[in-house]
Amino acid sequence: MTDVKAAEASAPLDLLDERLRHGGGPRQVLTALWERVRSGDLGALPIVLGLVVIWTVFQSLNSVFLSSANLVNLLMESATVGIIALGVVCVLLVGQIDLSVGSVSGLSAALTAITFVTHGWPLLFALSAALASGALIGAVYAQLVTRLGVPSFVATLAGLLSFQGVQLYLLGDTGAINLPFDSDLVHFAQLAFVPEWLSYLLVAVAAGWLFATGYGLARTRRAAGLSARSTTLLVARSLAVLLGLGFAVWYLNRARGIGWLFVSFVALVLVLHYALTRTGWGRSVFAVGGNAEAARRAGINVRRVYTSVFVLCSTLAALGGIIAAARLAAANQATGAGDVNLNAIAAAVIGGTSLFGGRGSAFSALLGILVIQSISNGLTLLDLDSSFRFIITGLVLALAVMLDSVARRSRMAHGRAA
Repeated sequence: MTDVKAAEASAPLDLLDERLRHGGGPRQVLTALWERVRSGDLGALPIVLGLVVIWTVFQSLNSVFLSSANLVNLLMESATVGIIALGVVCVLLVGQIDLSVGSVSGLSAALTAITFVTHGWPLLFALSAALASGALIGAVYAQLVTRLGVPSFVATLAGLLSFQGVQLYLLGDTGAINLPFDSDLVHFAQLAFVPEWLSYLLVAVAAGWLFATGYGLARTRRAAGLSARSTTLLVARSLAVLLGLGFAVWYLNRARGIGWLFVSFVALVLVLHYALTRTGWGRSVFAVGGNAEAARRAGINVRRVYTSVFVLCSTLAALGGIIAAARLAAANQATGAGDVNLNAIAAAVIGGTSLFGGRGSAFSALLGILVIQSISNGLTLLDLDSSFRFIITGLVLALAVMLDSVARRSRMAHGRAA
């Protein structure tokens, strides 16, 4: 009886989804979008509105905030923790948590510095060793959780303390190891920027790729007798992306331009987005996050899914630590410490990844870290104490969790997946 009621409740919303895919007139699309918001399917809307508010407030208080030079710095600073947050998104999608991403990033930075500087390894070998250590840590977590039944909260909390100690031991009495300024790693993290002509070419490729994939999907759906987005809507969407990104690139190129570091971060986001939305592994991740037992009964190897997300999370944490060391041209005791751990988790949650599992996106890491870094950058320009940054970030995080909880209840009331 409950299933029948849920199906009846979800029927109108399924029709709304079909109207959105079909496109229709602007009024029809806006009506469908409004109904989805009412049903609790907020998507990225709250975080986008939050970014607009944050940027408006800081720009009104300090005109330097939205200057091209400051935005270039903001984007570069976002990449490090953003890469770590990208791994946190994967773990949260299956309803788990990793509290040790900061310590893992610090450990990988220390390993990179020791092998590359102290022992003279080639840079590629040093990076491979650091990333492999991150993957190994993730695999150990997965075994503790899936085979021994240790809660991920406890397993990763133990890792947080242990790996921080290992990091301090490796760095020794000096507590820091400097990286050569002329190394490719430091150059990439600090001084490598996309040539102006190539930045516009990348924008054109992005808009063209968006249209091509959308058009291909629409043709496939029509061939299967399903509704699909109209070509007019696809062209309008791609044109909006072309103009929006084109303006952003033009504005940033008035200063130093777009750093290859940030471009690489966005590329990782796109790759993970594709993996989560267009592959069997991605569907399995969402299924396990929605209901692990139901996924197991459906034939999904739940243990393998858990292992993959923990390994991916720790590997991305290791990569973030390497980039953090390159940004400072040194690996020290502060790498991965402080608020790195909490900011990475907060970015994933603020960006829209549900703590209840089963809902989220790779873009959550990008949007969430932009919010956190915007707050930090804006308060720095205003010369305010760092205590305000913690307070404001905490309030934004609490608001994001409350919105997620309310939206989840609304979706359940409308018969949609929680």
